[in-house]
Amino acid sequence: MTTNKTTHTFRAFRNRNYALFFCGQSVSQIGTWMQRTAVSWVIYSMTHSALMLGLAVFAQQFPSFLLSLFGGIVSDRYSRYKILLVTQTASMIQAILLAILILTDHYTVWGILFLGILLGVINAFDVPARQPMVHDMVNDKADLPNALALNSAMVNFAFLIGPALSGIVLQMFGAGICFGLNAVSFMAVITSLLLMKLPPFNPPAIKKKVASELAEGFNYLRHTPAIGNIILILALSGLFVLPYGTLIPIFAKDIFKGNAATFGYINSFMGLGAICGTFFLASLKKGTDLKNILLFSSVSLGLGLILFSHISYFPVAILFAVVAGFGTMSQNTICITIIQVESDANMRGRMMSYVALAYFGMLPLGSLLIGAISQKTGAANAMLYQGIVALIIAAVFFKFLRKDKMNKEHIEQLEETEDIVMEKI
Repeated sequence: MTTNKTTHTFRAFRNRNYALFFCGQSVSQIGTWMQRTAVSWVIYSMTHSALMLGLAVFAQQFPSFLLSLFGGIVSDRYSRYKILLVTQTASMIQAILLAILILTDHYTVWGILFLGILLGVINAFDVPARQPMVHDMVNDKADLPNALALNSAMVNFAFLIGPALSGIVLQMFGAGICFGLNAVSFMAVITSLLLMKLPPFNPPAIKKKVASELAEGFNYLRHTPAIGNIILILALSGLFVLPYGTLIPIFAKDIFKGNAATFGYINSFMGLGAICGTFFLASLKKGTDLKNILLFSSVSLGLGLILFSHISYFPVAILFAVVAGFGTMSQNTICITIIQVESDANMRGRMMSYVALAYFGMLPLGSLLIGAISQKTGAANAMLYQGIVALIIAAVFFKFLRKDKMNKEHIEQLEETEDIVMEKI
């Protein structure tokens, strides 16, 4: 019985290409989280400003907001495999440049922010290609939800390991080594891509103008509320809730009176919660109503933030960091899974670009907003407000999500009735 359940949970690994991708990305994502943690710590150590922390997130992610729709068009037009080879190599070069700045002691806040902008531009083309490419790696499409859940498990395992490792390396060796290790980690994912055997890429027969493809994607989104509502949830969460990560260095340094290691531990316990959520999602039975799980995840995120925000005793606070991590990962993964499953194949890249638009567009703006609110009210109150907003979003969209389900059931009933009528005719 246990063996069957384990096989069910990890069934996507039956696909060789996906297994290679998973292994390579696992190493690379650890390096990515090490770099993210180190950048936040360096910025806060230099400026002691919540607003500058928000600006650092803004600098890295706002370019993705500006360019993600074009990234989606590129993903639908060209080989996603080749796009990933280019973007992963470019990300490695960005990490090398960041390491050189720190190790040669020529770094400034604005230099770090500029390299963050460069990474944001790269991600605008990387994300819309990387997520849909999972389809090409999985032979049995019934394994797709499992593959996406395991993808999140990989990201969140890195979220568990990366920040803790970064905190230790920051304390012992400094930020330059963190960035250098991230650069080396990209070799794993590049190697995994080179070892894959994917079917030949068939470019679309007719390439429309960029403006036409943008309009086509928007019209599709407008007439597909099952996808539109999910992207709206992501956008609102990205603006008001998910920027809580901006405040974590303040909690580590000022509220818990800790150091870089403390910062890493908080992030890692959030990663632990994310991993728990990932395996929970990977173990869901086929046919489970993901929208109900989405509502549960949103409530978990809100409660986790509310409780973490005003508990100053570190051993208890990190328990609620686990809850917040569970809610964050589950919400994001379910949203992406629903969008991938509901989207037509020729629209998948553009729909993922709208996901990137919602996430990378709202999160940097939200980081600036939360940084400014934190400056006025304090980090604890700012996070409390974020938790309350998460609960409000869950309450508001409960009606919309149920409406989507009822509309889908109504359409299915109409189709069944039409089939019966046609048979009688």
